[in-house]
Parts: sequence; structure tokens; C-alpha cells
Amino acid sequence: MQTDFVHESRPGRVVFAAGARTRLLEEVDRLGLHRLIVVCTPEQVGLAEELTSPLGHRIAELHPHATMHVPVAVASKAIARSREIGADGCVAIGGGSAIGLAKGIAKDTGLPIVALPTTYAGSEMTPVWGLSDAGRKTTGRDPRVLPVTVLYDPQLTLTLPPAFSVTSGLNALAHSAEALYAPDGSPITALIAAESVRALAGALPRLVTDPRDIDARSAALYGAWLAGSVLGSTTMSLHHKLCHILGGTFDLPHAETHTAVLPHVLAVNLPAAPQARTALETALGTADPANHLFHLAKDLGAEMSLRTLGMPDNGLRTVIDQAVAAPYANPTPIAEGDLRHILSNALIGAAPTTRPAG
Repeated sequence: MQTDFVHESRPGRVVFAAGARTRLLEEVDRLGLHRLIVVCTPEQVGLAEELTSPLGHRIAELHPHATMHVPVAVASKAIARSREIGADGCVAIGGGSAIGLAKGIAKDTGLPIVALPTTYAGSEMTPVWGLSDAGRKTTGRDPRVLPVTVLYDPQLTLTLPPAFSVTSGLNALAHSAEALYAPDGSPITALIAAESVRALAGALPRLVTDPRDIDARSAALYGAWLAGSVLGSTTMSLHHKLCHILGGTFDLPHAETHTAVLPHVLAVNLPAAPQARTALETALGTADPANHLFHLAKDLGAEMSLRTLGMPDNGLRTVIDQAVAAPYANPTPIAEGDLRHILSNALIGAAPTTRPAG
């Protein structure tokens, strides 16, 4: 057992229940908020209007302009609007795009965020923000961007298509997998991460079989909540570094990219992280976590080829150069050959293999 560690719990309130969305007014009252900017994607305007209708005149503006990877220009417009309307809080409805935009607003204005997640992204539990500009994605930590209240309602995920449920859930699982070998992990984060992996891996096949299975949806959302909490408490490693580069440079879909890359990074990292490997073996019930996750994702219909997701064949050099140029935590040193090995396999959707000799 690890006996020398620091563990810091993040502040925040979680309301978890089927029907938790109906408690939004109660939670807004509790925070004393009166002029809210509501952010969502254009596709979720109807849902945002439905969920916030009980708030009445407290909605100062519905701002349906959230988009993937939070472009700086999009965040700047939302920040300007929140100031123009005198907003005293922000409600984020949706997945990582909506919550990411809310964080962009909070980073500059300090507005408190109330989040209603509709996917398994987990970003609602972290103080991590991300902005993209000119083909680069920049991330950072700021306690102001951590939502003050999160309402987890598994009923909000019932219409999430099975294919996206799988990749969204595996995106969350990636947070927990990397938390298990994080340099600043603790016995507490390890327990939470392992439970998250167990819950997500068990729930995803069930909700693909029956997308309306509320118990499976609840288990997946529970796992995503735990994954987000360890993402917010630990330092992510090579997997997240590569996915940020891939998303910011080539505008690849976020959850799908995490799904395709994770098994290849684990195949290289786990031999150098025996405690993490053991935890994953136990949580997944397998002696080979990397290949197990690859085949789980593929069997559930996930696309495992970065090429098919939109990465050009000549993009390997760009990703490698960016990864080498910026230091990051990782359980084992990663050379250029390791990066090429990981990315080449992920590019074509091959099964993961351990690092190349030499």
C-alpha cells in the first residue's frame, strides 16, 4: 500500500438521481442566483429550454453556441455576452463541449457553474479547462472553473445513441486508467479509479444491448462521475497528452479519439506501472487490460482507426513533434520510437502491442 501521499478533495455538490434535473430550480435557489446564462450546443436548444423553463425570468440568455474543443473565438463571445447581460451564474447543459464553454466563461469571469451532464465526459468534476486556437489545444487548471453543483440524472442519457455512449464511456474510463499511474495519485484516487473502471466496463455492454436500461445508464453515469473526480485530482499522462494534440491539431472527435488511443498507450505504459496493471486486471477481469479494452470497444461498435476518424497519414510527424516538445508525466520515459509505434497502430486500428525493442 502507498503510505506517502497527498490527497486533496475538490469542493462541489453532487445531486445524483433519476429525475435530478427537476431539482434545478431548488439548486439555483440554494446558490442565490438570479441572472443565468445557459450554454449548450445548437443541437440541444430544445432540451435546454425544457430543463430551464422552471427558472423563468432568471434565465438572462440561452447561449447555444458550444462546440467541440472550445475554440477561443467561441469562448470570447460567450464571455462578452455574460458580461453584457450581467450574468451572475452559468448553467451548462450537455457534454464536454457545453461544460467546456461554461468553464471558458468562468475562467475569465468567476461565474459559478451549475452543470447537467448528458454524456459520460466527466469534465464537470474537474478544475481543468481547455481552449483551442490555430490548430493547438491549450489546457490548464483553475479552481474557478470547477462547477459548484452537478446534477446527474441518468434519464438525460437515455437518448444518447449507443455508439456514442460507448465512446463517451471509454473516454471516461481513460481518465481512471491514467489516474491509476498518476504521479500524484493516492490510495483514495486509486480506489475511486478502479471502481470507475469496473462500473463503466460492466455498464457499456448492457446499455448497447438495451439503450433504455436505466440501471445500466445509472451505472455508466456513476462510473463517469468517479472518473471525472479522479481526473480533477490527479495529473494525466501520455494518453491525454496525445489526445489533446490529435483533437486540437486535426479536429478529431474527442471521445472517439480517446477510445482509439487508450489501448495502445496502456500496452506501452502498464509494464512500467505494476500496481495500475493489477488494479485494471481486477476491475476488468482480464490478464491483458490493453487488449481487453481494445476488443471491448471494437465489439461494441467503436471505430478504432484514427485514419477513419480523420487523421491524415502524414500527421504522425506533427503529433510526435508536439508531444516531444512539451514535457508530461508518464510512468515510463517515452522516446520518439514509442510515439510512432503507438500512433501507427492507432492510425490503422490495429490491436495494441507493447513498445518496440530498443
